[in-house]
Amino acid sequence: MEISALLTSAGINIGVCCVLFSLYSVLRKQPSNRNVYFGRKLAQMRTTRDDPHWFERFVPSPSWILKAWETSEDVILAIGGLDAVVLMRMLVFSIRIFSIAAIVCTAIVLPLNYYGQEMEHKLIPSESLEVFTTQNVKEGSRWLWAHCLALYIISCSACILLYFENKSIIRRRLAYIKGSAQDLSQFAVLVRGIPWSAEESYSTTLKNYFTKYYPSSYLSHQMVYHCGKMEKLMKSVREMYDVLYHDSIPSCHSCGLSGGGRPNLFNILVDEPEVSEKGKMDLQDLRDNRGKECPAAFVFFKTRYAAACAARALQSSNPMLWVTHQAPEPRDIYWPNLAIPYRQFWLRRTATLLATAAFLVFFIAPVALVQSLANLNTLQLTFPFLRGLLNKKYVSQLVTGYLPSVILVLFFYTVPPLMILFSTIEGSISRSGRKRGACCKVLFFTIWNVFFVNIASGTVLNKLSVFSQPKDIPLQLAAGAVPAAVKFFMTYVLTSGWTSLACEVVQLYPLLCNFIYKVILRKDHGPFDGEYTFPYHSEVPRILLFGLLGLSFSILAPLILPLLLVYFCLAYLVYRNQIINVYITEYDSGGKYWPIVQTSTIFSLVLAQIIAMGVFVLKRSTVCFGFTIPLAICTLLFNEYCRRRFFPVYGNIAAEVLIDLDQQDEQSGRMEAIYQRLQTAYSQFEWLTYGRSRRKSQYLSDDEDTLRHTQELKTESEFSQEIIVDESVGKSWPTNHNAEVESKSSR
Repeated sequence: MEISALLTSAGINIGVCCVLFSLYSVLRKQPSNRNVYFGRKLAQMRTTRDDPHWFERFVPSPSWILKAWETSEDVILAIGGLDAVVLMRMLVFSIRIFSIAAIVCTAIVLPLNYYGQEMEHKLIPSESLEVFTTQNVKEGSRWLWAHCLALYIISCSACILLYFENKSIIRRRLAYIKGSAQDLSQFAVLVRGIPWSAEESYSTTLKNYFTKYYPSSYLSHQMVYHCGKMEKLMKSVREMYDVLYHDSIPSCHSCGLSGGGRPNLFNILVDEPEVSEKGKMDLQDLRDNRGKECPAAFVFFKTRYAAACAARALQSSNPMLWVTHQAPEPRDIYWPNLAIPYRQFWLRRTATLLATAAFLVFFIAPVALVQSLANLNTLQLTFPFLRGLLNKKYVSQLVTGYLPSVILVLFFYTVPPLMILFSTIEGSISRSGRKRGACCKVLFFTIWNVFFVNIASGTVLNKLSVFSQPKDIPLQLAAGAVPAAVKFFMTYVLTSGWTSLACEVVQLYPLLCNFIYKVILRKDHGPFDGEYTFPYHSEVPRILLFGLLGLSFSILAPLILPLLLVYFCLAYLVYRNQIINVYITEYDSGGKYWPIVQTSTIFSLVLAQIIAMGVFVLKRSTVCFGFTIPLAICTLLFNEYCRRRFFPVYGNIAAEVLIDLDQQDEQSGRMEAIYQRLQTAYSQFEWLTYGRSRRKSQYLSDDEDTLRHTQELKTESEFSQEIIVDESVGKSWPTNHNAEVESKSSR
């Protein structure tokens, strides 16, 4: 592929990005789109009036970029939780390491690649991309020392930056744990595999067990139930609750909640004789008859330390009985999976593993198709009737430079939802754990299909000897990665990176749904009124994949580094804007995405070093090959040190921290209040009834408390005033938004 084809792809993507970013700066100012672009803020406050004649709403402006840039990390922590901070630190790390790599490789490696052969160079747009890669370096060239030196600089810089990022995030996590003194999950343990008894219920069996073995620390428990038909009633109640939560007072009248319009389902339920006469007694009967008990329960302890000891201990000589885990936060629980018998989990995990592997194999076909599109000669042989059309210069540039990456991106839109489904079937008990498991699956799937299969379909599959001689894999990667794959990966960065960020900020699918609901269906609110959380399971793998591409091709094809650097800078601004304005943080894993980042980065470094070894062998530079081996060994040793030094903090909470928190609560007299909250926090009836709305209301109260104590936000009134004068949302934010939140909660 020539540079002109790459420039064609870059021009198309830059044009699309400019149009979408300009469109976003206009659409975000329209009152009808506030629920799409300001879902998080609208969850805290409601607009009272619109100003359709405000001219500035139709003028593109970069104010959202400045606002995203100026927002401090403490505010990001208060708004998006520690997971959002980890995402930002991931991007900051990428910007730093690829800035170093771009400077070193552009100044040293790129000129040596370009002048590596004695040849007459053409004009830059007419040059082939291979001229700028290591393929253009002569065998036995003494300038390969520069490539080895650049690899050392990049690897050492990455390890140093990773070490300091690990220390920073660990400090954040410890502060997060110590600051979450009201986190009720630290007192709760999830118990599964309760043995069945014909004489007594699961609840009685569990109570007898824990009063016998934990007599001084056991407090109480909450059983998990099969809902059955009760869940249908709960669903109806939840739908009515959502109507009350979303609609303002005028819309409630229009919906028939106070007469007129459609039937008032809420009043019909309240007017039932049994409910109106018995009141709270019926509610208690409803809770007592929720369905059959499951062999799972939440057990509450009097101290955090006692709960941690019980969660980590092996309770029975049979590991399949009395299985204990630290309970998730109440708003983080994925209730449908709690009823799954513990003995089924290994079957479910095996089934999802096989399904994921089958999908990996199935996806090789579209990837091979995309790779064939990137090769013009192969495309002409496969479709001879298109030969005349493909011989045209602009058509060939469009087909080889833009079309393959677009097709692959469209195929990959099906991957994250499917991996979420696999993680759900696998049996994750928490919503954050389900999304984190999907993130790992998407990352593995992406690296395998985008990186390895693309290289293999281009070169390695044509050389079957690689399967009989595994020792030649580095050589095949080195030989195939540069001439064939780099052409596709550079256009893939433009399409899947730059354009996807523009689509993310515009929110095309929520925008379309909002238009259908409000303009065509004439409803007061759409399906995306601040109801969705940040898609870590799709965005984190994308960032890590681009990190893999950058590290792997840094010395092989340095032209990819500026493209990646632009992507990471754009991602930093776009994701900050989305976290601040759009996504609601209903749950937080406490920064547990960082071990995934650490492991993926080390894998990328080692892979880059292995490919570099293959290049040095192909170019007959045994000295550079020998010097690269210690670098790979030191990188693996550094990773092992980080795993032992930092990773345990993500799995368990230190005993000294738990004991200190227990002592502080006992001295301040907060323990009794915590015990009372435990009785209702894990109530399955209330969570299944109110569902997302209760999680949102709990998030809102926590978010307001956190923002009030954040140093960056001086007072709540100043925060309100800042929202009012923000030109991006016009002049329709109410000043007394707290009263509206309280009124909605009371309704």
